[in-house]
Amino acid sequence: MVATALLINALALICLIFARVKDKKRTVQALRIAVKSLIDILPMVFVIIIFIGLMLGLVPPGEIPRFVGEQTGLRGILLVGVLGAVMYIPSLLSFPLAASLLEKGASIGAVAAFITTLTMIGVVTLPLEMKELGKEMVFLRNALGFVTAIAIALIMGALL
Repeated sequence: MVATALLINALALICLIFARVKDKKRTVQALRIAVKSLIDILPMVFVIIIFIGLMLGLVPPGEIPRFVGEQTGLRGILLVGVLGAVMYIPSLLSFPLAASLLEKGASIGAVAAFITTLTMIGVVTLPLEMKELGKEMVFLRNALGFVTAIAIALIMGALL
């Protein structure tokens, strides 16, 4: 894991050096945009970190495997799938939560269901989607997305 992170950082640094050599002005402009984006997203990151801390602090570590561990099978996958469907957080910020769940004993299938439903299902955005796409289309999209997410989670759980 650490070796992979070091490799990614080294590749990013090489690309940054290459970009600077090729066009210094555009590289500086891109870095300014990246720093501004980082500053804009930091409050959300802190909120998610606090949310993860509170969730993991309020739920005893032994309870996580009981509800979403390997032995829960489809029931645990469905439980976390529904949770992912109703949560409205950026998918990028869901990965630290997913990692924490894995560390505390959640199954790979349950974590896959969480991330997949989080990105594919839009329970919070249902009213807007219904207005723009119509009820039938929205329910069909969400139902197919949920079934697909659960299938992905079951396959991931079986393979890994």
